[in-house]
Amino acid sequence: MDTKILVVDDESAIADIIKFNFEREGYAVDIAKDGLEALDFVKKTSYSLVLLDIMMPKLNGFDTLKEIRKENEMPVIMITAREDEVDKILGLELGADDYVVKPFSIRELLARVKAVLRRFTAQAENADQFLEIGELEINLNKYEVKKNNKIIELTLREFELLKFMATNAGTVFSREELLEKVWDYEYYGDIRTVDVTIRRLREKIEDTSKDYKYIITKRGVGYYFDKEAD
Repeated sequence: MDTKILVVDDESAIADIIKFNFEREGYAVDIAKDGLEALDFVKKTSYSLVLLDIMMPKLNGFDTLKEIRKENEMPVIMITAREDEVDKILGLELGADDYVVKPFSIRELLARVKAVLRRFTAQAENADQFLEIGELEINLNKYEVKKNNKIIELTLREFELLKFMATNAGTVFSREELLEKVWDYEYYGDIRTVDVTIRRLREKIEDTSKDYKYIITKRGVGYYFDKEAD
């Protein structure tokens, strides 16, 4: 398996356990002990995914993620030592693809990593497939979105949510259904995750902050993508 992962955690015992178990699964693993070292690793090496602790010396996980997202859209899974909703939401808003709360099982962590990587690396063997709705052009195979011929930078999770809703345009989905369909595994989080990702996606594809024409809220039910957006 040609997959390289960067583990960023100042707790060497946890980082070493992750490295040992992931290498048994066939992954290549590097370890950075703080955010500054992580940014140096990212500049020099191409990683398939980053596991990023929040509480670290020199540069915390949130600030590290901000810097990573300036130039790189690789998947990032945040690791937090406390089940604090504020930490989770902030991480998602900064572009994290998922989060895991300590203490976690290696089995759970592996499942989350595999799910995120499966989404990120999936490429169809046939010709590119496009969806064109309103001003949006969605390349389903290249994970690329354009609006008025300008590329919109989306995280993996934002793209997957857009892809799922656009390919099922007109169908209303509850938050629970979106967690199941888009996040692609037994999810241990809460439905606020969906709301945060919807908000981030709207900020990037909609023209205004109030009169949405693509992702519509069905009050008391959930969300749907307007198949007649123009």
